[in-house]
Amino acid sequence: MRARKLGSSGPEISVIGYGAWEAGGMAWGSNPPEEETIDAMRAAFDAGVNWVDTAEVYGGGRSEELVGRAVVGRDVLVFTKVAPKPAGSGFDAGGVRAGAEASLRRLGRDVIDVFQLHWPDRGIVVEETWEAMARLVDEGLVRWIGVSNFSSELVARCEGIRHVDSLQPHFSMLHREGRDDLFLRCERAGTGVIAYGPLAYGLLTGVFDETTTFSDDDWRSGKHGIGAYDELFAPDPFRRNLATVEALRPVAERKGLTLAQLALAWVVHQRSVTAAIAGSRSSQHVRDNAGAGDVELTPKELEELEVLLGG
Repeated sequence: MRARKLGSSGPEISVIGYGAWEAGGMAWGSNPPEEETIDAMRAAFDAGVNWVDTAEVYGGGRSEELVGRAVVGRDVLVFTKVAPKPAGSGFDAGGVRAGAEASLRRLGRDVIDVFQLHWPDRGIVVEETWEAMARLVDEGLVRWIGVSNFSSELVARCEGIRHVDSLQPHFSMLHREGRDDLFLRCERAGTGVIAYGPLAYGLLTGVFDETTTFSDDDWRSGKHGIGAYDELFAPDPFRRNLATVEALRPVAERKGLTLAQLALAWVVHQRSVTAAIAGSRSSQHVRDNAGAGDVELTPKELEELEVLLGG
């Protein structure tokens, strides 16, 4: 699989990474069997994925524990995240350090490869939080530091204290916000961009249709207050998105790809994007996802896809 440097000073990472949100049992309202999840992660590593992304809030730490088991004996980078209170350890200096130390214990590691702020906390000055993140690097608990769901203004404020190695934004064929401004600013600053949600939470796999319903404990039902629902799964957007997915299907078939592979390949072909995070509890699905890392899309094909996406 192709690999790229994460920003100007980060590690070489595969263009597809494994996302361990599902491993925490919070993605679709169910707890997958632990061994099934660990097998899926290891299948991804065997297929060339060299990093896994998790967070302290995924399943209340369960995801990190499973990641720790899956990476034993593997040369795999581990990315994790600390969140604001009350969901996470908090963004004050003490909370950031406590979050890192707790993650290290759950992961069973001596150092976190990439430690990230999960989402902004408007109640704490970001400079205080980022200074605490920088100290973790200085003390050797963390190798690189990044942010997730941050605006350009917040990234710049962090950059004034210590380099921001990575940004993790929501980005896919069905959510293209940030591509023409935030991502380019990151490129100029030497900050790597790692896209999460590149399969639009299952929409871009092509398995849904207008008869699809989601259980109440699945956030895609709209009963959990997650913002992505309004854009992707609310009735009118859902119908529009399904039509877009069907328009993409002939392109995937012509190239001998699954829809998921086409969607992932498109993401990592976008300027300024370093890599994409894709998770699954299915070993076959993660192997298929990893295959997207070798797909080449021509300029003509990218132009065709832009037209289909309304870009």
